[in-house]
Amino acid sequence: MVHRSIRVVAALAAGTAIGLGPAVGSALAADPPPATTAVVDTTVQRAVPLQGVLNARDIGGYRTADGRTVRTGLVYRTGALAKATNADLTALTTRKVRAIHDLRTSYERMLSPDRVPAGAIETWNDVIGQASPQALVSSLSAGPDMYRAFITAPGASEAFAAVLHDIARTSDGAVLYHCSEGKDRTGWTSAVLLTALGVDRETVDYDYLLSNYYRDARDGDMANGVAQSELDAAFDQVDESYGNFDNYLHQGLQLSNADISALKTKLLH
Repeated sequence: MVHRSIRVVAALAAGTAIGLGPAVGSALAADPPPATTAVVDTTVQRAVPLQGVLNARDIGGYRTADGRTVRTGLVYRTGALAKATNADLTALTTRKVRAIHDLRTSYERMLSPDRVPAGAIETWNDVIGQASPQALVSSLSAGPDMYRAFITAPGASEAFAAVLHDIARTSDGAVLYHCSEGKDRTGWTSAVLLTALGVDRETVDYDYLLSNYYRDARDGDMANGVAQSELDAAFDQVDESYGNFDNYLHQGLQLSNADISALKTKLLH
């Protein structure tokens, strides 16, 4: 079982290390999903224009159900930083990125080590390294099994919780989190964070599906894009495992009411 898992992770890393997605600087042809009434910032305002890093964007600019807005300039999501140019690193330093969370497996990190901007500290939070072989196989092209593993795999909840705790306690500068392509593990992290902040599910779906736009992925291109059914699988698993999302935050991610309050105090205005 262990050797099989290692082979699968190796295949995953080999696939993601190829650098799938549109060429840097290419024009986007895919359309963004329809914006909800809670979307404040445009796709242009949200984008972080980097040369060697795909799917880089701000998680702010969404209105919550109680009328507040997620602040911009505090939390960023991207693909891996392995191909970040010197200009990219300077841009991230200018945006005061101080904490980076890498959600990849050890094999992915070994094949494509990150380039870290000056002044930032990187932390490794492996989400699926301890997942079942079935979930790892599904991760070659994403899929519902992998998204369910985000909730059930050993170590996954601890990885996501570490990111949220760091966002809550980082007082000087911004936090950036990423996986390989910035769409699956990163997408679920964003969905959890935005939901915890009080952003409605339709808008959370919008943010998730923006990966297809920023990565220029056409319908059915699961190597480069995402599908609503995958995010639905993760939310369904939350309900199956914990009953509801609030229980997942408290019992699965071990976030206290004070932790959630700290996130809202920092990120909402």
